[in-house]
Amino acid sequence: MNDEILPPAVAGPTVRPRRLRTTPALRRMVAETSVEARQLVLPLFVREGLDEPRPISSMPGVVQHSRSSLRKAVAEAAELGLGGVMLFGVPEHKDATGSGALDPAGILNLAITDVVGEVGDALTVMSDLCLDEFTDHGHCGLLTPDGRIDNDRTLEAYAEMARAQAHAGVDMVGPSGMMDGQVAVIREALDADEHADVSILAYSAKYASAFYGPFREAVDSSLQGDRRTYQQDSANAVEGVREALLDVEQGADMVMVKPALAYLDVVRRVRDAVDVPVAAYNISGEYAMVEAAAAHGWIDREPAILETLLSIHRAGADVVLTYWAAEAAHLLARR
Repeated sequence: MNDEILPPAVAGPTVRPRRLRTTPALRRMVAETSVEARQLVLPLFVREGLDEPRPISSMPGVVQHSRSSLRKAVAEAAELGLGGVMLFGVPEHKDATGSGALDPAGILNLAITDVVGEVGDALTVMSDLCLDEFTDHGHCGLLTPDGRIDNDRTLEAYAEMARAQAHAGVDMVGPSGMMDGQVAVIREALDADEHADVSILAYSAKYASAFYGPFREAVDSSLQGDRRTYQQDSANAVEGVREALLDVEQGADMVMVKPALAYLDVVRRVRDAVDVPVAAYNISGEYAMVEAAAAHGWIDREPAILETLLSIHRAGADVVLTYWAAEAAHLLARR
């Protein structure tokens, strides 16, 4: 009878990367990237004339705040240790020039003062510096008689808007209109008005994206047409870096890539190119997609939120603007 023939023993690998994944504690110890509450900024919408928060249907869990509920939201954000809040105003009345954006008694400027009075320096109080929420045509700038964006007249309005927001007490303004030269004009206006300490978060690489839809509900946008003559073409990454470098040259203290998830490569390129902090905006459509999939039971919601934010930070963003900021802070505290 022949002896049974056994297969030769397999020599196991000497190098086993899986060893560092054996336990939760070990995985946590060697993690290359981590997200902290201090790196997160919570965008908040405040609507003129509201007595209580109004839900935004396309962004479950996000609301248009009243001035009173806004104060409660920022107090919670401060307690959670978030890095800051970004304020957007929704006025009752709009006009062709967005005059409500410049009005010291306009909703955004009043909200800035409310928030600073509530949290002091416990949060970085940021404000959107753009006309689109305030214009009846929904564009980020003033229009010529034939309907084109008048870049240089818009810069004059941005300078006045910067002065108004600084006077209201803002820590950091966020010019998001993608007008050529906007950072230089805003920096000059702030410095001339003795607001040299107010910093600028430049929306440097802001793309004409299909993912902005829910945001337009959030601010009751009146947009007619599109913004492709001033927001960047989605095909262009080198241009995004160029815009960021121009903004740094003009005095930006921080630069932004928006949206985040569809432009993680641009986040990385910008991070490698500039010597100032880089922010990325995890925008409304990105938020809505995760929320919708989770509502249908197609993904595990909380891990998906944290994985999304981790991916943006791993790509190179030092600061992440996200509607999940407060919830993420709670989740991170439990880990």
